[in-house]
Order: sequence, then structure tokens, then C-alpha cells
Amino acid sequence: MATFSEIGHAKNIANFQDLIAFVESYGSIYNPSKNALKLPQLNALVTLSQTHLEEVITKNTIYNNAVNERIIEFANLKGLSTRIINALETTDATKEKVNNAKTFNRKLQGKRASQTTTAADTNAPAPNTISASQQSYDQQIQHLTGLIAVLQTEASYTPNETDLTIASLSAKQANLNAKNNAVSVAYANVSNSRITRNNTLYNNETSLVQTATEVKKYIKSIFGATSQEYAQVKGIQFKKIKM
Repeated sequence: MATFSEIGHAKNIANFQDLIAFVESYGSIYNPSKNALKLPQLNALVTLSQTHLEEVITKNTIYNNAVNERIIEFANLKGLSTRIINALETTDATKEKVNNAKTFNRKLQGKRASQTTTAADTNAPAPNTISASQQSYDQQIQHLTGLIAVLQTEASYTPNETDLTIASLSAKQANLNAKNNAVSVAYANVSNSRITRNNTLYNNETSLVQTATEVKKYIKSIFGATSQEYAQVKGIQFKKIKM
């Protein structure tokens, strides 16, 4: 579903196309000295604006897909961690080593050592600081890494369940890292695309909105403030949207 901001950007571009249509209807009467206001430049600007808007939509879709893939990859981590502890407890591991592993499991479950808190919302954005529940995606990977490190020191940990082997857990850790990094890359890409789109539509002196304002003023200078021609274009709205 398109967001309000996406619809707003598209509306500005559509309105600019309407403005161009009126410019074309004036024929040779429309003859500005400023190069940016000439018809070929107006057509080039609307094409560029459409391209940059489409790039944002495409890259935002890639970002959303990366977020969804990360959620899926992390979904079974808590259950997997619990199974690891159960498997370790059936080995010759010392009580101290099992407790070390349980410490990492508690953190993965989002619990304090006292077991008095509930798990944090792992769907929420990663916190800027380390929270008591330590549930950001980066931290969950860190806790799994610590858990694997404990298992690697226990020679008797040789489960027959494939997904509990150290090799499989290391592969899981690599996948979690890859999915997490993919989100970061996708977010950076869509963020940069939004900057480019906003510059094209709003922020530059030759932006679509600024150019539309100048085109209206030029039409007003040609035909007059009370002319029917100026009345045709003065009501065409352009709004700055920064999202």
C-alpha cells in the first residue's frame, strides 16, 4: 500500500505534468529567457522526478523484504537456544559450563538473571543503548556467538540432531549476520534515494516545486494577473513533502 507521502510526491509530479500541458497549449507565446523554464527542460525535469520517485519505491520494497527475511531468520532463535541448553545438560559438561551457557540463553530469551522480567519486543527498533533485556538483533547474534563459544569448549557436546551441531549453529550465526547486514544496507540505499528524490522535487533551486512556482510567475507576467491563462495554472498546487 502506498503511503501518504508517496501519494503526495506522485501528486506533485502529476500536477507538474498538468502545468506542462498548459505551457504547451500557449505555443510560441511561452518563451522564457531562463533556460530552466523552457519546455524541453520542464519535460526533462518531470522525467527525472518520476525516475527518482520510482527508485525510492523500488528500494523501499527491497528494504521491507530484507526486514521480513530478518524476522523469519530470527523467529526460531529463542526456541533453538532452549534446545541447545537441554542438549548440553545431557552431556558431561560441568555445572559451571552449563550455567555459562544458560547465561547466554537468558539474554537471548530477554530475561534478567533474576528471571523477573518479561522478554522485550524483538520487533521494535534496535535500541541505541544496551537495554536490560539486550534484545536488539545485534545483541541476539552476540549472545548466540557466546553460546556457541561455550559449546566449542565441551568435547562431549556431539548431538545427533543436525540443527543442534556446532557446524549448523555456526551456519545459523552466519545467516543471522547476513540478514541483519542486508537490512542495514537496504536502509542506507533507500535513505540515500529519498535524499536524491527530495533534492529533485523540493530542495534545489531547480527543483520541481521551485520551477513550478517560476513557471506560474512567468505565465502571470505574459498574460497578466487577471487573465484566463493565469487562472488556469494558479490553482495547481505543489506541496513540499520531506518524508
